[in-house]
Amino acid sequence: MKGKYHIIVQNNRLHYELTIRRNITILRGDSATGKTKLIQLLEQATALGEGSGVEVHCDRPCRTLSGNDWNLILRGIHEQIIFLDEENKFVKSQEFAAAVKASDNYFVIVTREDLPNLPYSVDEIYGIHASGKYHDLKRTYNELYRIYSTESFSGKEQPEIVVTEDSNAGYEFFHAVC
Repeated sequence: MKGKYHIIVQNNRLHYELTIRRNITILRGDSATGKTKLIQLLEQATALGEGSGVEVHCDRPCRTLSGNDWNLILRGIHEQIIFLDEENKFVKSQEFAAAVKASDNYFVIVTREDLPNLPYSVDEIYGIHASGKYHDLKRTYNELYRIYSTESFSGKEQPEIVVTEDSNAGYEFFHAVC
């Protein structure tokens, strides 16, 4: 899969909207910001279809992945956007990292922890903003914001170490004289 995908997940109370650009996107946020709720809405949409009251709009199918048989399920999924919650311990495994590398799917991983086995970009780490009050019965709009940005550097810094991304190795360290 190549390109960027705009995803909207909503019901009559919540609205999530995000655009993913790479094969691995990380969602972060504090407790009670709606990270796990996003996964639950997608699970409801998959299990109950239109009867769930959850609408999912995207050019590609969106689904969740969990459980002990994740690797068997993943082998049968192609060109989809797969959402994973931080409660899935396999996300930290080397076996999962190898499966992601061999996959033609995009992955959106909800976690507060670092995932050193996966080669994700700092440009694809997002946090969730929630507008409205928690537990409010009115519709809540959740938007993602970029945590790290290459535009946030002024260019006046003279780094001792420059970190660059490599699509094959995940990351590489180079010492440069600036």
